[in-house]
Amino acid sequence: PKGVVLTHDNVLITARLTSDMEGLDETEETLAYLPMAWVGDHVFSYGQAYACGFCVSCPESPDTMLEDLREIGPSYFFAPPRIFENILTSIMIRMEDASALKRRMFNSFLGVAKKYGEPILNGEPVGLKGRLLYGLGNLLVYAPLKNTLGFSRIRVGYTAGEAIGPEIFSFYRSLGINLKQLYGQTEASVFVTVQPNGEIRADTVGKPAPGVEVKIAENGEVLYRSPGVFSEYYRNEEATRETKTEENWVHSGDAGFFDNNGHLRIIDRAKDVGKLNNGAIFAPKYIENKLKFFPNIKEAVAFGDGRDFCAVFINIDLLAVGSWAERNNVPYASYQELAANPDVYDMIEAHVDEVNRDLSAEPNMAQSQIRRFLILHKELDADDGELTRTRKVRRSFIAERYGPLIRALYDGSETAHIKTQVTFEDGRKGMLEADIRVTDMQTYEPPRSMEAAE
Repeated sequence: PKGVVLTHDNVLITARLTSDMEGLDETEETLAYLPMAWVGDHVFSYGQAYACGFCVSCPESPDTMLEDLREIGPSYFFAPPRIFENILTSIMIRMEDASALKRRMFNSFLGVAKKYGEPILNGEPVGLKGRLLYGLGNLLVYAPLKNTLGFSRIRVGYTAGEAIGPEIFSFYRSLGINLKQLYGQTEASVFVTVQPNGEIRADTVGKPAPGVEVKIAENGEVLYRSPGVFSEYYRNEEATRETKTEENWVHSGDAGFFDNNGHLRIIDRAKDVGKLNNGAIFAPKYIENKLKFFPNIKEAVAFGDGRDFCAVFINIDLLAVGSWAERNNVPYASYQELAANPDVYDMIEAHVDEVNRDLSAEPNMAQSQIRRFLILHKELDADDGELTRTRKVRRSFIAERYGPLIRALYDGSETAHIKTQVTFEDGRKGMLEADIRVTDMQTYEPPRSMEAAE
């Protein structure tokens, strides 16, 4: 780990510029619950509080954070996607336990919110009927729900740190919560790009923040410079020289591109971006994240660098797919059995098809549509060396361990046999053997307007 040296100027100038952008003032209230070693706490809590003079509240303890959030009801709030995901999961679990009448009312008005909530929040024209329905939903469902969560007074909310599922992002915005995405790094005093009001979408991280310049290098890496750029890595001159140029441009280590609306889209770590044999860009993490936005898919590993097409391994989410199996009276005795079920393959095939449709509409990624996939017979596990302890995919290890499956994806095989050593919860070792089905996928031509632009 590298210590990032930030000056008071870095933090306070960034705080003033971004506070002005959002119109923050002394009436705001925020909850300083983030780890003190993380730059977000210094900027969102202390830096902007110094700039604006607003109230900063602290939770009684990490364990009471959600309770304190409900009690305080901040007007300005930041959380990583995982927090928003956990809150949404708790909402859905509570609704499953609610009475039939409450469930019907919740689901009905949730449909109203999906249709009218975001347009109303964005200031777009919505008919009288839509506004009346949404107003009724707010009275009966949205306002009580936001009050229960502590989100009743949120005027500006941010999320960053990793990709957030479009459905999750849209859920909060449909309730009238002004949640926005930003792209930031410790080396930038957080802010690199942020979504301006009226230009908020689930698939981008916005435009350059006030005072920030952003450019894309020839290799696709995102570079930036701003008043918030760090001085140095603590006692590490070599790392500082590698990351920051003499002109103060910072190598982010992330690959991305600007879309036609000037919004930045982060696709992967720059070091992980490769090319297909036809020269098209291949960004495995970008594809994997699109797949993992579906609750039924827990993990995905994409292959394609130096190959003719993109193919993927998929891990199903045992909780989500198991719940589906119980509701549909589909018997299974293990993950392996459920993963091999033909109906589960059909379910995952529909998800992969949707991802391909999305990719076909993106100029930089249309050639990376998924041609073949398989569902692994076991969950990828840190104990088996397939993931890090922070659940990041260990690509080289997986490529070596599952060589026969990768060959099957690319040699046209319809099935593949695999025998894998696994580590059980009690530490014992064992062998898992399976014949795994390989599925071919349809790909889609990009829109003609896109082909003309290329």
